[in-house]
Amino acid sequence: MSDRKYTVAILGATGAVGTRMIEQLEQSTIPVGEIHLLASKRSAGKTLQFKGQDVVIEEAVPDSFNGVDLVLASAGGGVSGRLLPEAVKRGAVCVDNTSLFRMNDNVPLVVPEVNPDAMAQHHGIIANPNCSTIQMVVALEPIRKQYGLKQVIVSTYQAAGGAGQSAINELYTEAQAKLDGKPMQAEILPVKGDKKHYPLAFNLLPQIDVFEEADYTHEEWKMIRETKKIMLGDKFAKDIKVTATCVRVPVPIGHGETVYFETAQEPTPAELKQLLATAPGVVVEDDPATQLYPQPINAEGKRETFVGRIRADVENPGSYHMWVVADNLLKGAAWNAVQIAEELVKRDLIHVPAGSAELFADAQA
Repeated sequence: MSDRKYTVAILGATGAVGTRMIEQLEQSTIPVGEIHLLASKRSAGKTLQFKGQDVVIEEAVPDSFNGVDLVLASAGGGVSGRLLPEAVKRGAVCVDNTSLFRMNDNVPLVVPEVNPDAMAQHHGIIANPNCSTIQMVVALEPIRKQYGLKQVIVSTYQAAGGAGQSAINELYTEAQAKLDGKPMQAEILPVKGDKKHYPLAFNLLPQIDVFEEADYTHEEWKMIRETKKIMLGDKFAKDIKVTATCVRVPVPIGHGETVYFETAQEPTPAELKQLLATAPGVVVEDDPATQLYPQPINAEGKRETFVGRIRADVENPGSYHMWVVADNLLKGAAWNAVQIAEELVKRDLIHVPAGSAELFADAQA
């Protein structure tokens, strides 16, 4: 057992995910020798705490990664594209929470309960999947392994927090305005950079991210392609059909999903419940007689993925429904990233293979 201590940098340390990465790292098994908290120039000089000690926030620049072993990043795709290749060049292994590298063939897309072996092939960057994808595959992978999986149809009920702390703040402001009989002002959702904005309070928005090919949103395509890449190693795999409809709901934190799936075999719902009850990272909350089922308000602040309403489709033998809930900022982001880092340490994979930096040169363009 190595007694090595690691120098860790958190890129985007002041954001909704970044602050949770600090908390999750504090509670992790990673032996941290030194911590660097990196953010934009406007946050530099302020302090945050790590294990009870004040740590001064530094402006994130390429030389911030000199001597760093491990980077946990959640500062947006533009920042990751500019700085993570620089970190890799300096010998740091990076776990990136943005979507920038997820579909890159040189970057493993990892959920530790599902495909931990994929990280052995890293070239300095491992991608953290989309929050909605993570909780879904944690619940589906045990079923795929045991009974085979032919098709997945998912509808998501995604919290405002998936769009950052500013979206949570806007939800609260809109709700208060509505209760006060004032007009609601929307500036962020459904997509900050898009042409129109709509209030989320007392509303539902069937758009997460921009519209793309075949009128699916970018979020919906993410779920489709990421699920295939994580489970089958190929984002275009045909072995499992996946389709998604993603909806933003007026909940601060915690995504819900109705997942309809078709298996190769025909287990009973009781067998599915038993299987999931022993699955890593899963908590089954499923007792209709006592109205027990997962709720975002109860999942907030927890690392696990909660599953309930497991039942057979009475019209289609071999097809089933379940309801999946998780804290999108923890299992969907900060905890999954730290969990990947724990696994990298455990497997002695905190090293960058020669020639890796050149693979990501175009990310900086």
